[in-house]
Amino acid sequence: MTSRAVEGKPGLLVLASTYPRWKDDPEPGFIHELCKRLGADFDVTALVPDAPGADPDGELEGVHVVRYRYAPRRLQTLVNDGGINANLRRARWKWLLVPGFVLAQYLRARRLLATGRFSAVHAHWLLPQGLVAWAIARRKGTPYVVTSHGGDLFGLRGAMLAALKRLVAAGSTGMSVVSSAMRDEAARLGLRPPHIAVVPMGVDFEIRFVADPGATRERDRLIFVGRLVAKKGVRHLLDALPLVLARRPAATLDIIGFGPEEPALRAQVERLGLGGHVRFLGAMPQHELPARFARASAFVAPFVRDPSGDQEGLPVALMEAVGCGCPAIAGSVPGLQDLLGEHHAEVCVDPTDLQALADRIVAVLEDPEAAAARAAAIRRTAVERLDWSRIGAAYSELIQASIARRAGRHG
Repeated sequence: MTSRAVEGKPGLLVLASTYPRWKDDPEPGFIHELCKRLGADFDVTALVPDAPGADPDGELEGVHVVRYRYAPRRLQTLVNDGGINANLRRARWKWLLVPGFVLAQYLRARRLLATGRFSAVHAHWLLPQGLVAWAIARRKGTPYVVTSHGGDLFGLRGAMLAALKRLVAAGSTGMSVVSSAMRDEAARLGLRPPHIAVVPMGVDFEIRFVADPGATRERDRLIFVGRLVAKKGVRHLLDALPLVLARRPAATLDIIGFGPEEPALRAQVERLGLGGHVRFLGAMPQHELPARFARASAFVAPFVRDPSGDQEGLPVALMEAVGCGCPAIAGSVPGLQDLLGEHHAEVCVDPTDLQALADRIVAVLEDPEAAAARAAAIRRTAVERLDWSRIGAAYSELIQASIARRAGRHG
């Protein structure tokens, strides 16, 4: 740690729940990718939950990672394989893990901040990390930026949880959301941070998620990538697939991901007689995804709002598919307008309308040239707004402004 302090960069403590357990972990890695970019301006430490099989504390691609334990290690299953909200719905006993999860992060964060090395905290998700940052700020006055990714804003309903969200936002020195629709939702809920910015997560459009001119797209090959949870809407895609097959009998679907919905989805495939057309490929590390996107005829992401109110903010997997020039079909949830712009109506559809979803899929499969041209146009816009170089700089500016705002308040 001493050599890091010599660099003269302000210390930044990042609080998160979802984070890679090891290099090339198939769990979503967007917060780690942001931490890597913030390392240009800050001495970054990520405080994240431990998990069975996770690496010990130490460096992960230039980010110092500290993992806190919140239960006996074999029981530390609140976060992975679907996310906190999905895991709590799937196994109600996991609510017993929540108090320890929050308290352990708070106590470890206090110990880290007591070293005096950190100028600010960046909390990902309003609850629980934002609440931890709020509690620390009350004691130490450490400025914090809180970022909402969607599920914490649209989901986690109820008067008490809404009050906690308002508390976290009001106590922050800055807040960000990943889509303009989320900014509107924050206002509707009465969240009043001193400053709110729309800054999505980024995508590596320069090296990893690029169009491969040498790749040949397979005919009638559909692909889904993401957690297998209700808000991803995969069950609607499976229900629509027989309608697609009636017109495109050779169509196939590769499902890449894992999560609590997988057993029900497998049973649905059997019930619908789709076993010869659907493959469950499990989770894949990030570096394997571009080749899948490059060969697929279309990426289908039938996002919906789940029964708890949870829905996508600005889905990273969709942005990655766009980066590879893969034609996309997506559920019409708020926020996608930011990515798709004028092509929103051509890409988005109500996935609960099975005929409309099937028609959209068939249209892409039957006119691959038009689909490819649309995908290329969407990519050009996305690169201008969402490449990690731009997103990292935007978050750095937001955090630096937060530090200055607190310094001015106490100057």
